[in-house]
Amino acid sequence: MSPQPRFFDRKHTDDLAAFVEASPTAYHAVRSVAERLEKAGFRQVAETDAWDGESGGSYVLRGGAVVAWYVPRGARPETPFRIVGAHTDSPNLRVKPRPDMGSAGWRQVAVEIYGGPLLNSWLDRDLGLAGRLTLRDGSTRLIATERPLLRVPQLAIHLDRQVNEGLTLDKQRHLQPVWGLGDAADGDLIGYLAEEAGLDPEDVVGWDLMTHDMQPPAYLGRDKDLLAAPRLDNLLSVHAGTAALAAAAHPDLPYIPVLAAFDHEENGSESDTGAQGPLLGNVLTRSVHARGGSYEDSRRALAATVCVSSDSGHAVHPNYAERHDPTHHPRANGGPILKTNVNQRYATDGTGRGLFAAACDRVGVPFQHFVSSNAMPCGTTIGPITSARHGITTVDVGVPILSMHSARELCGADDPHLLASALKSFLEQ
Repeated sequence: MSPQPRFFDRKHTDDLAAFVEASPTAYHAVRSVAERLEKAGFRQVAETDAWDGESGGSYVLRGGAVVAWYVPRGARPETPFRIVGAHTDSPNLRVKPRPDMGSAGWRQVAVEIYGGPLLNSWLDRDLGLAGRLTLRDGSTRLIATERPLLRVPQLAIHLDRQVNEGLTLDKQRHLQPVWGLGDAADGDLIGYLAEEAGLDPEDVVGWDLMTHDMQPPAYLGRDKDLLAAPRLDNLLSVHAGTAALAAAAHPDLPYIPVLAAFDHEENGSESDTGAQGPLLGNVLTRSVHARGGSYEDSRRALAATVCVSSDSGHAVHPNYAERHDPTHHPRANGGPILKTNVNQRYATDGTGRGLFAAACDRVGVPFQHFVSSNAMPCGTTIGPITSARHGITTVDVGVPILSMHSARELCGADDPHLLASALKSFLEQ
């Protein structure tokens, strides 16, 4: 007889799955964050308005980025911040300015590659389109197709007998999806999407549109202890940070807890909504000034501020274990990982390790260490950017996953809740 499956508390992971499904783009993700913060008593403030110094929760939305913070009762101008940083974007295929194309009797959509996706993972999938349309009056409308619309068909093995010896994809020729029969003149993608959204196509003057996998998140495994979903990198951290901030917000906190979820991390963070931009610094400084603080007070607050940069990391792949450092083998459902790189691809140092370890110990959350093999240079995160730009102590953490940058990724089903618990402990520690 097979052993009985264990049943973990799925409340947090179920909510993560719902969050991911409702957030096919960074723009939708910040809307999902805002909805959760509103339920927790936070209020949206506009960057163009004057801010007050009242206690309570506030948040700012800008494109695909959100910064939220909670001012406890009695906070002084020099009160330090505790920041959870993450990013809202994921690698995908994005619609070009002239989207309609066609070949050999097929209607196609012209797409550009965003970030560093595993290209083969986008083949033969039922894809939707989502993003935002910009109207003549300057307003934007979020859209998402409710059914599959596109497919990037793979070439049959009969026409490429050596494909299983190594697939080579030309980024320009081989990744343009089909969405019907005809030619470029029969397309009018933007007109179709405008009408689907109840808009006059003549009113649409701009768009930021991208593909997304339409298959919903799912539990896998005998014990259902794995979660497969798109965009776990890095909506898992955005969701955990949102839950942590909402749960940690309390009038007697000694720090000001902050969530900063940026766009454009996957292509370098250099934008007005990326970690390289001024958004976070502006919010922190304005928060100090709204409470009557000076430039000196803002420098004092930042000097004692700590940031946890939360981004997905690599679990050891069972089929490629040799690609990982032999003494650091993070495992799914083993708790969040502390990421270290002495060349500053991650910002973690001994001080940061101690702070995060204390936060985990405080609530009984296990944690693991991650470092890349010397023969396999690692990626980077918003951590080093945040540390250097704002001069604040930063530690890089995350959840170990498989298939990073695939159209569909895999994590342990317990790890999202463990990460959120550790982040909450950090914010209120």
